[in-house]
Amino acid sequence: MGEDTVTYHVDLNSDLGESFGAYTIGQDDLVMDYISSANIACGYHAGDHNVIQHTVKKATEKNVGLGAHPGLQDLIGFGRRPMKVSPEEVYNLVVYQIGAIDTFAKINRNKLNHVKPHGALYNMAAKDTEISHAIAEAVYAINPKLILFGLAGSDLVKAGRKAGLTVAEEVFADRTYQPDGTLTPRTTAGAMIEDPDLASSRVIRMIKEGRVEAADGTDIAIQADTVCIHGDGPKSLEFAKRLHKELTLQDISIEKAGN
Repeated sequence: MGEDTVTYHVDLNSDLGESFGAYTIGQDDLVMDYISSANIACGYHAGDHNVIQHTVKKATEKNVGLGAHPGLQDLIGFGRRPMKVSPEEVYNLVVYQIGAIDTFAKINRNKLNHVKPHGALYNMAAKDTEISHAIAEAVYAINPKLILFGLAGSDLVKAGRKAGLTVAEEVFADRTYQPDGTLTPRTTAGAMIEDPDLASSRVIRMIKEGRVEAADGTDIAIQADTVCIHGDGPKSLEFAKRLHKELTLQDISIEKAGN
């Protein structure tokens, strides 16, 4: 008898809709040709009403899964600066921002598929149980069928499961990891991966072997349900093209989260 064939599949997501007003960030319309899920900025850390409508419309046309990407209300800091916020405030700001994307989804005859916190809020939720539970409860209150994206192995993933949500454990194509599974802070040298070949090989290993090499050289376990490409990076389109190609060559099916 022949060996059993292992079937691999993964969601490929990108943080999009981060332009606002007269400022253009990223190459969203082109990146969408290579991904299966879009995390759309909700107007707090980036984005605005016109950008949200455009991004939702384009994602709908290209059959890309719609996600809300709520962040801290810090436009000038792009939502990447930690802020002192209470769990109640986190709950309310997440509800408010999800509501924006959800409404634009409805008028485009589509529906929201997932929620992924942005930047500092995402990192805070990875380690802070009160923040992570506030986010999970907000998502569940709006729609218990929404998928919650969170850093693989983090408190947010655990909080989502506890709340009764389906979760997608997320890994990053363009970031390095610490031995505890957290992302290397952007302020630290070596935090970003700029070589598409290196990024692709690391992602393929995370999917097929469930392992990744941390910044100190140790090998750690990791679950890869969805892979993130940052849409604001100068090489975001190149990364998206390369990852899509390499995953396909490795017989890894790219599928929207929840499929």
